[in-house]
Amino acid sequence: MTAESPKVVVVVPTYNERDNLPVLARLLADLPVPDLHLLVVDDNSPDGTGEVADGLAAEAPGTVGVLHRTTKDGLGRAYLAGMTRALDEGADVVIQMDADLSHPPAVIPAMVDTLLTTDTAVVLGSRYVTGGSTAADWPWHRKVLSAWANAYVNAILRLHVKDATAGFKAWRSGTLRAIDLPSVHSNGYSFQVEMNYRTVKRGLTIREVPIRFEERTRGASKMSLAVQLESALTPWRLRFGRTRPS
Repeated sequence: MTAESPKVVVVVPTYNERDNLPVLARLLADLPVPDLHLLVVDDNSPDGTGEVADGLAAEAPGTVGVLHRTTKDGLGRAYLAGMTRALDEGADVVIQMDADLSHPPAVIPAMVDTLLTTDTAVVLGSRYVTGGSTAADWPWHRKVLSAWANAYVNAILRLHVKDATAGFKAWRSGTLRAIDLPSVHSNGYSFQVEMNYRTVKRGLTIREVPIRFEERTRGASKMSLAVQLESALTPWRLRFGRTRPS
């Protein structure tokens, strides 16, 4: 990793996020992070998100890129495609975040600083460390489900992190190479858990910085029953299955 101005690539999967994406792009452009890039991974959104992304890329060539995928086959596959592209294009730091404005871009400088000034392999934007919080308008059952999911994952996999299902992360490029992205099996939200598990199994350090997680104000959630079932089964597969990281 270079000592000065490491290349930071923010990978953002999108599906029907045409209203949120321009807002996110503006917020990222205003951050005091040198050599910051945005890579949009669009899964052929029927609402025209891909075209909006192309427009942003035309306005900021060399800073905004777009990866068009022809099918919608899950959050994990989209992230893997985007991370692979980012690494191929020389990223030193890869940040993953949602397009729905639930993750605060203003925390990115602190995440990058933590990553670059410590022995950290990945930094999580955490709702559950001191100073973190969830949206005030989250219904109580969402809060209970989220807290239960974190306790469930940690009880099975012993990750020793407060927000095991967090989707806002800053990765060293070396960490992503070490955990062998092509062999990652999980797809939906359990992708986050498998990535953490592979990091911990290699003896690498995860740190958490507090964030306030906001509820989306535009668009619809992508959480489905199939995604929830995969999320419940993945910790057991990782611990006892044959698909452990090498």
